[in-house]
Amino acid sequence: MRNLSLLQRFKCVDLSFPGSPQCFTIRSETGTVGIVSGLGCLIPNRYTLIYGVVVAIQDLPDQESVCVATGSGDVILYNLSTSQLECVGSVESGLTGMTWSPDQELVTLTTGQETIIMMTKDFEPITEVEINQDDFGEDKFITVGWGKKETQFHGSEGKQAAQRKAAVMQPALPWDDRKPRITWRGDGQFFAVSVVCPQTGARKVRIWNRECVLQATSEVVNGLGQPLCWKPSGSLITSTQRHPNKHSVVFMEKNGLLHGDFTLPFGKEQVKVKELLWNSDSTVLAVWMEDLKDGSSNDQCFQLWTVGNYHWYLKQSVHFGSEPLRAPACVCWDPEKPLRLHLLTRGWASYTYDWGWSTERSHGTDCHDNANVAVIDGDKILVTTFRQCVIPPPMCAFELQLPVPVNLVTFRSQAQRTNELAALTADGHIYVYGQGESRNLKRDSNITLFRISHLHFLYSGGGVENGGVPGVSGFKCLFFLNSWSFLRSDVPVDGFVISLCHSLRNGTVALQLDDGQIRKLSLTEWKDSTGNTINLPRPCVQTALCTLSGEEHLIGLTERSHLYIGDSLVASNISSFVVYDDFLLLTTHSHMCHCLNLSTLSIKGLQSALSSDANQNDETVRKVERGSRIVSVVPQDTRLILQMPRGNLETIHHQALVLAQLRKWLDSLRFKDAFECMRKLRINLNLIYDHNPTVFLANIEMFLKKIDSINYINLFLTELKEEDTTTTMYPCPSHSVSSSASGKGGKKVDIICDALRSTMETLDPQKYCLCILTSHVRKTTPELEIALQKVHELRGESRSVSAEEALKYLLFLVNVNELYEHSLGTYDFDLVLMVAEKSQKDPKEYLPFLNMLKTLEPNYQRYTIDKHLKRYRKALHHLSECGEEHFTELLNLVKDQRLYSDALELYSSNSEQYKTLSVAYAEHLVEQQQAEQAGLLLWRCGENARALQAFVSCTSWRNALAVATHIPLPPEQLTLLARDLAGGEFYCCLLCHVLMPVCCQDCEEAISALIQGAAWEEALRLIYLYNRQDIIETDLKSALLDAHSNQTSFLESQKALFIRHKNRLTVVRELKAKARLELFDEDGPDCADAELYSEASSVMTGSHLGSKYSRSNSRISSRSSKNRRKAEGKKQSLKEGSPFEDIALLNTLTQIIIIVDKMREEVHSLLKALVLFQFDRAASSLQRDYGELLQLVETALPEIWTDNLQQGQTPLTGPNSTANSIMASFQQQRPAVPQNEALTAPKMRIAVKWKLSILK
Repeated sequence: MRNLSLLQRFKCVDLSFPGSPQCFTIRSETGTVGIVSGLGCLIPNRYTLIYGVVVAIQDLPDQESVCVATGSGDVILYNLSTSQLECVGSVESGLTGMTWSPDQELVTLTTGQETIIMMTKDFEPITEVEINQDDFGEDKFITVGWGKKETQFHGSEGKQAAQRKAAVMQPALPWDDRKPRITWRGDGQFFAVSVVCPQTGARKVRIWNRECVLQATSEVVNGLGQPLCWKPSGSLITSTQRHPNKHSVVFMEKNGLLHGDFTLPFGKEQVKVKELLWNSDSTVLAVWMEDLKDGSSNDQCFQLWTVGNYHWYLKQSVHFGSEPLRAPACVCWDPEKPLRLHLLTRGWASYTYDWGWSTERSHGTDCHDNANVAVIDGDKILVTTFRQCVIPPPMCAFELQLPVPVNLVTFRSQAQRTNELAALTADGHIYVYGQGESRNLKRDSNITLFRISHLHFLYSGGGVENGGVPGVSGFKCLFFLNSWSFLRSDVPVDGFVISLCHSLRNGTVALQLDDGQIRKLSLTEWKDSTGNTINLPRPCVQTALCTLSGEEHLIGLTERSHLYIGDSLVASNISSFVVYDDFLLLTTHSHMCHCLNLSTLSIKGLQSALSSDANQNDETVRKVERGSRIVSVVPQDTRLILQMPRGNLETIHHQALVLAQLRKWLDSLRFKDAFECMRKLRINLNLIYDHNPTVFLANIEMFLKKIDSINYINLFLTELKEEDTTTTMYPCPSHSVSSSASGKGGKKVDIICDALRSTMETLDPQKYCLCILTSHVRKTTPELEIALQKVHELRGESRSVSAEEALKYLLFLVNVNELYEHSLGTYDFDLVLMVAEKSQKDPKEYLPFLNMLKTLEPNYQRYTIDKHLKRYRKALHHLSECGEEHFTELLNLVKDQRLYSDALELYSSNSEQYKTLSVAYAEHLVEQQQAEQAGLLLWRCGENARALQAFVSCTSWRNALAVATHIPLPPEQLTLLARDLAGGEFYCCLLCHVLMPVCCQDCEEAISALIQGAAWEEALRLIYLYNRQDIIETDLKSALLDAHSNQTSFLESQKALFIRHKNRLTVVRELKAKARLELFDEDGPDCADAELYSEASSVMTGSHLGSKYSRSNSRISSRSSKNRRKAEGKKQSLKEGSPFEDIALLNTLTQIIIIVDKMREEVHSLLKALVLFQFDRAASSLQRDYGELLQLVETALPEIWTDNLQQGQTPLTGPNSTANSIMASFQQQRPAVPQNEALTAPKMRIAVKWKLSILK
């Protein structure tokens, strides 16, 4: 869906030579033209007189010569280096044509005797053969002998085809010059000759190989014209044919058979085709025509045709009028630049036209823009609106019919009016199409034909045209008023403008001159932020404006696939690009499509993203079909339209474009648009919440109302998972708004389910009945009992959803056997039967069991059900309410399932059952090698002797002596006990404690000191030793509760401090990583204080992070100890934005972790004392809080001390590194800051056992 746009047109009027030009040749390297007239040959800076009519001229770059063939039979070689003219051969019968092979190794000559002479490049004859041969050629068709034509099957034509008479040969067209035409195939293996047959007078085409052996002769083609041109790609030979009712361009295969055609837009006797010319890459066919009118001065024109999807498009029409001197004398394509055409008029004016491929698309970025693409097809404009439909060419959404062929079309660049377009026709008229109306703009009287080369439809101020000024080597920008009736103003341009582009965002109009210079609409030089002039290194066929890093840039794509941003080469393999919003979308010759966010990238970042070693798994890159080109992007949508080489269209949804659009929709609370897009493109629906949890939770009611679909809400709930998709599946390229769900005090799935259910129950519980059930089932711990109970409540009620439908839906979400078990756990037998009926269970299996349960006492019934469902804690609770007669069964259940702690909570501490359970628990702890905890249980339930035994077995001497004193044991037995508990060096110490009553008279002060020092066991021992149990009630218990309160508060403060510093460290690292990328984009560190930054930090200079410290303040002098202390203080500063904030945070986190880890023994001692005096709730809460803090710290260790801290000491090398960046990485390794301890994670003493298993 591309058009040909005229980039520039050069005119040379300095040529002057007698006679009329007949033919010419082009040398691309030097840009020179060799021209032959009827009186001689004009070579650059030279004139040579040649006698006779020149029939052909050919430039020979390898020989530094020009070869000329004359009608008198001479072949003349003119050496450009020596200026010598040499006749290398002569033919007596004269020459009618000369053509060299594409590799210029062979030359073919046609003579006046209608023969072909083939010679080498050194003019040594190879062969001479007759042109008009009776033989068909070596590729003659073979008849397999399947009978006569009259008896063969003729398909749909019927039997009449057998009686059809052969076509009568018609002579050549009246205007045929009857000269032979020779054309070579692009690879030089074959050539074709078109001559007038002397017998029939009709033209016939013969195909010869490189050895000048006839291969095939064309079939009979009445009305075959004189033009002949072989498509360089080698597939088809092109000529013209005049039919009774039309004039066509026909294509012929190598075997001489016709293969396709297209009709020229003229009547039967209106024009004659003089020549057909294929460009070098076989993409454009030029048709040179002349009007068939009486008189000597007929209008001439040439047209450019292209093909796509087997349809031929007329892209350009250039008319020369009826003035004889302006009529073309000869035309040819440039041999090296495919879209450059050279033309020489009879008035000795030389023109060079440069065309470029362009896709004319609308420029809007809002939803009012229809994503229009206009395709020129002669006098019609084919418009496709991709927002409404994707129609493959040559079909379209609608056509605009104009009276004459169109050369240029452009869309309006004004917000909400981008669907309007303007068209420039071949006769210089401008047609403007708006909302159901067309307006014709007559050209100004001072603007002559061919002068307008570029047309841009801007804002309400009118349009901008770009046209040449006669006699001046420059251009003018012409401005028209809204009325499009007269010229408003013009601005001279010093140079040739080859493209214009307009930015809808800020209204800038940029012009590109032929030498790469860039100008704004005011025609000032394009400058960067530093004031330096920016020019494009090469002329670009496509340009666009974009904003990169807050600065406006011009993007240009050359015909050789080089992409420039200003004067910087970004990539060299780009086939197409388009700028949409903040995105640059490109296709490459490696068959990849890139979608890059310009707001987050610099020029160096773009170069890295488009490099060959870029991450191919990135969301910004996806593979496309070979040769794909971008046609359009649908604004405010996710569709990207690509066109394949053969012409068909393909719509893709680039993930980067999709995610960017989804984020916009979610930010603007357009939940339904986002949901439907995610559902269609299979984007994980968790992104709706993860993108911004706070906003989602605050707008749940709006979410439900906009979605307004039970199925969609259920689909959303069923896809929920704990993973944060903004960090795993769809990371945001710029910044992440999402926050962890765990930081909000719960699990993500539970938070969403609870919030949705609460809102749905408020809005309409009947409408959202199934959704409410889904919210219960999808929680991390499914609430199936609650869901079943809600289903049961629907029975007997007339609601939109019946109980059977709700149950059927639950069975879709949950396995039927699992649902049956949970229904049994509700103790509602009606509900159990309802579920069982929907299952595949045999009634003989479950009915007897249910009938047996119905006969049991309610508590024992529930115990039996819970035991069956293996819900032993619930079973224990129900069994405890069944009376003392079932205590033995309860005790067995406790021992089997080890539910000692749960069982102890069910009985008072003074009951006999409590004592029995404690003794059983102690026995279990002794088996588990936890005799000390067993002793505590036995001691507090009054089993002092067994407690002493337990303490002695684990050598807990303090507790053992305390119990022994509590019993009390005689002094002699205490001495023996001390001797048994310890030996050697501990014996004297223990003996001293035993003899304490004798040595110490006042013990109250010692016990008080021990309590204040949290030496609970020793204080307790002395209390029993001195028989001061009153201190337990007055001091010890209150001290234990105070210690519990203090420890709890301290743990909470440490946890909050740890989380805050950890989160801040994450933010600092993200900021410094971004600053590092920006710094390396500027070729690494170039400041004096670069080496002072830490290995953990990626920042080189304070200016890049916007630090509050200037460069002078960042230098740390070591000349004095005072300065050193000051510098060390800055390194430990937690002030936000300080250069070493990350190191200070690491040090602080290390200190918190060490403090928390050292509390294991202290917490363990306090837990034992609390349990001893039956403060089980306080002990459980302390054990839980401390355990959660340790778990938090252990989980965060790999997040804080990542592998990158060690890898940061490795020099950064690789294909994207520069010398400065590698030196910067080496400089970062210098230990300028003593930070090795901060870079190493602290070791935690996981082996230290501090928990009490008797606590929950």
